[in-house]
Amino acid sequence: MKNNIKELRKQMGLRQEDIAKELDVTRQTINAIENNKYNPTLELAMKLAKLFKKPVEEIFELEI
Repeated sequence: MKNNIKELRKQMGLRQEDIAKELDVTRQTINAIENNKYNPTLELAMKLAKLFKKPVEEIFELEI
């Protein structure tokens, strides 16, 4: 699954550490999601959407 978390994070001037702390996950988790090495749980995806104030569909793109 592709995502644009890195771009959104940079637009908001946030570091991976900032997002990790806000969502109570590790920086490594955020890094893995950004690099398409880990698909977040639905709960984490929804928390990211809330943080970025965007619908989940605008953050994640399902590759078929």
